Amino acid sequence: MRKLGLLLGLMVIGGAAFAQDVPPYWAYPVPKPSGPPAKPDNVVMKKVPGSKLRFTDAGVSDRFVVPDWFPREHPPMPDVVAHGRKPQVFACGYCHLPNGQGRPENASLAGQPAGYILEQVQEMRAGRRKTSVLMGSIKSMYAIAGAVSDDEVKTAADYFSRLKYRKWIRVVETATVPKTDISSHNMMIRAAGREPIGDRILEIPENLERTELRDPRSGFVAYVPKGSVARGKQLVESGAGAFPCASCHGATLQGDGNVPALAGRSPSMIVRQLYDFKHGTRSGPAADPMKTEVSNMTNAQAMNIAAYLASLKP
Repeated sequence: MRKLGLLLGLMVIGGAAFAQDVPPYWAYPVPKPSGPPAKPDNVVMKKVPGSKLRFTDAGVSDRFVVPDWFPREHPPMPDVVAHGRKPQVFACGYCHLPNGQGRPENASLAGQPAGYILEQVQEMRAGRRKTSVLMGSIKSMYAIAGAVSDDEVKTAADYFSRLKYRKWIRVVETATVPKTDISSHNMMIRAAGREPIGDRILEIPENLERTELRDPRSGFVAYVPKGSVARGKQLVESGAGAFPCASCHGATLQGDGNVPALAGRSPSMIVRQLYDFKHGTRSGPAADPMKTEVSNMTNAQAMNIAAYLASLKP
């Protein structure tokens, strides 16, 4: 609770978090403690633009039956992606979406190398991929990693790796941003009023209602400080540590072998990983190549790198 209180205390302007080198709250959004959530409605049918299907809030919230608004826009989902396996293996497509686009609180899996996805689940099982702040979404993934079978992981990895990741995040350089709250889904969301952006990235839904309905066509906007994209480009191309990012992640930063794609991906997720690498919560052979790169990286540099990477065409 003391750690959570410190993070929430830094929410006014993100620069304070950089000065103290604590995990930036906007990359690790954790809501304030509250009572049990209200039971989702199972009567009113909801819709999203362009889909003829209808789901209730209860249907959208079912972690074992993925709300698939546009089933013709992706290959048939394997059972582990569409339904998971009760009681502990949630459907992969629930969090990561049927088209693999993902959300800021988890990861975009579409187009990531199958070997990388497999490796990361194994790293979670082995306790080598941990997190600096335990968000609810990450806690759920740890439980799934411990319960899912090797065959199920391979099936899901093969499915997501064959999907094409599309532009999903609109990057906007700005001096001021909407004030924000943290939703129960570990996501930054708009609140009333505006404030200076400070040294932070705010990645929020373009349309909160559609995002909460898990609409795979409704993406996100990432507000970033003015000049951060250009600063990030220089760091990515020259190397914030020993080597330029392209030397491992591929010439177009689309991934290579077991190394993930970075272009167009969530800046919140990228900052989390860079922070975790630097502070040793991600360790072991899979993380070793990043140790030199992040050893002297500041949180401000990580933010600039993430802003540039998110701005790229996938």
